[in-house]
Amino acid sequence: MTETSPRPLRVLAAMSGGVDSAVAAARAVEAGHDVTGVHLALSANPQSFRTGARGCCTIEDSRDARRAADVIGIPFYVWDLADRFRQDVVDDFVAEYEAGRTPNPCLRCNEKIKFAALLDKALALGFDAVCTGHYATVVLREDGVRELHRASDMAKDQSYVLGVLDERQLAHAMFPLGDTLTTKDEIRAEAERRGLAVAKKPDSHDICFIADGDTQGFLADRLGRAEGDIVDESGTRLGSHEGAYGFTIGQRKGLRIGHPAPDGKPRYVLDISPVDNTVTVGPVEALDVTGLTAIKPRWCGSAPEGPGRYTAQLRAHGGECAVSAEPVDGAELRVTFDEPVRGVAPGQAIVLYDGTRVVGSATISATVRRTTEAA
Repeated sequence: MTETSPRPLRVLAAMSGGVDSAVAAARAVEAGHDVTGVHLALSANPQSFRTGARGCCTIEDSRDARRAADVIGIPFYVWDLADRFRQDVVDDFVAEYEAGRTPNPCLRCNEKIKFAALLDKALALGFDAVCTGHYATVVLREDGVRELHRASDMAKDQSYVLGVLDERQLAHAMFPLGDTLTTKDEIRAEAERRGLAVAKKPDSHDICFIADGDTQGFLADRLGRAEGDIVDESGTRLGSHEGAYGFTIGQRKGLRIGHPAPDGKPRYVLDISPVDNTVTVGPVEALDVTGLTAIKPRWCGSAPEGPGRYTAQLRAHGGECAVSAEPVDGAELRVTFDEPVRGVAPGQAIVLYDGTRVVGSATISATVRRTTEAA
């Protein structure tokens, strides 16, 4: 059953300044909880205004969150977590790219900021739960165990970026939007009925701390430009680049290779080597991944014992694929795909599901391809 609290809780509602978190806070109040709103100041030098739907955590967002809290009728505070966000999310993002991996900063933010730094502070202040506008569902089993499940509306499901939550964090998480089959237009209409000015505010997209969307430029400013080679699978030099960190596994566009492949077909990034600053490209078939090893597993409940059958999601907006998976020594997860998949890169997260239930997640460290031993 979907979790319902038998008593009013003291709830800290994380309010980003967007429509989802505002409606989530309002629903928590409507459910009878004692709610306090908080906006997380995650940038040391926030911009006054966002650019369209890009970025978040601006001064404008903070003001929008405060106005929403005033309309809802709840206390509101701004907490400065900029240093923690820089260390745990931004610096980690840069270091992962420098190492040739492709991180997901939203997972890291949920793990380290919203359900670690924020939750720890909330519990220390006597709050019972943290409420967010994520689309996911907490289900309470008859034995009292809480499970994380996909949102009722798969089109809006965000359980993938919450797959890092452990049992303790899940016990204090509240997602008021997850168990209702409402479209985003209906959420906006609800916000308008409630008198929330954020009803028509555009959603934020891309990476919140790269407001202009230029990830390569952001990394170049921090890592510098370092010319290296673009080679094919045989090692033949095809071109050059200004930093291997500017590429991701499976990338097709922007390779700037001077001449076509012998067969005339497009080439894709197959491998990124930060050691010698080399990018390897090849045919799309060479991207086929049949298995992987992942590290740092985090389980939404007890860790699975032995091998099992699951579905897996490899990116925030990706589909599911059937897999066999087995934890190894508590430190690794080994996964075999029923059918080859593409676009899988070290640094990405794999999230395992048992039906709609989130089993856990891990960070991909190596892949096994159809044509190679490991990549």
